[in-house]
Amino acid sequence: MDAFLLILMSLAFAGTIVFFVFAFVKGKDHRRGNFLKSGGCLYACFVLAMFVGSEEGAFLTFLVILMVTALAGMVVFFILAFVKGKGNRLGNFLKSGGCLLALLAFVLITGAMSEDVPVTEEVNASIADKEAEAKAKQEEEDKEREAKEQEEKERDEQEAKEQAQKELEEQEAKEQAQKELEEREAKEQAQKEQEEREAREKAQKEQEAKEAEEQKKKEEEERKAKEEAERKAKEEEERKAKEDSVTVSQKQAVAMAEQYLSFMAFSKSGLIDQLEFEGFSTEDATYGVEHISVDWQEQAVTKAEEYLDFMAFSRQGLIDQLVFEGFSKEHAAYAASQVGL
Repeated sequence: MDAFLLILMSLAFAGTIVFFVFAFVKGKDHRRGNFLKSGGCLYACFVLAMFVGSEEGAFLTFLVILMVTALAGMVVFFILAFVKGKGNRLGNFLKSGGCLLALLAFVLITGAMSEDVPVTEEVNASIADKEAEAKAKQEEEDKEREAKEQEEKERDEQEAKEQAQKELEEQEAKEQAQKELEEREAKEQAQKEQEEREAREKAQKEQEAKEAEEQKKKEEEERKAKEEAERKAKEEEERKAKEDSVTVSQKQAVAMAEQYLSFMAFSKSGLIDQLEFEGFSTEDATYGVEHISVDWQEQAVTKAEEYLDFMAFSRQGLIDQLVFEGFSKEHAAYAASQVGL
């Protein structure tokens, strides 16, 4: 595991140096991104160093890495001062000098921390003594807690016995109450059955009375229906007698009206006028039109379609023409809507 962590540290350190160099080689457009990548690799290197050793060793390792990074930066910028040309020479010398100062600072910090290591060992020994004392104290507290738990266990057993006795008494009382409840329910059930039987007898009497009333009502309705049938039969006889009294001219008017409607649309008044034109009297023509089965609204629609087959109309013009033909304004407007105007 330590070998694997060391490999990861090496990769992170290599990434720190590579991205740091790229920050100055790749141009200004990528400089910030390469600095961020270099810093991320450096942070990863520090975290891995903490996993490898103790806290003090990790920090020392981190300082060593910074020292190596500063040394690498000093060498790189010193080389770039002669490679990049005279325009960038001064800037690269300044960067190389800055890396040298950082290297010296890291060396001083590392030396100071190395002197503090014995003090740290003494502190660690003192911490170990305190931990031993704390452990002894913890053992005493554990013994006291076990004694207290034993006492609580005995008290809980006593309480459990008392609780069991109490539950037994409560069970007996509950059974007694259940018995009394069952007796009371049995009595109430008997009383309820008596009331239901009386209610059924009462309902049966009411039902019989209702049926008798309905039978009487049914007989009355049958009587009225019989009277209505007799009245309708009488009216039918009168109608037939009246039809038998229809003249031949009126029958001919009915037949001619049906013939005209079979091949042409008419309004009611228009059809009467047509029959009068054919020589029928006004009475016979009116009788013939009124004794045919026809929907004058549909006749208006058919007439409108006939007009549109050979002539163009506006909506209002078609309505006026249909009114002129004898249709009502309502039928004319309906027909205009039906043909799409």
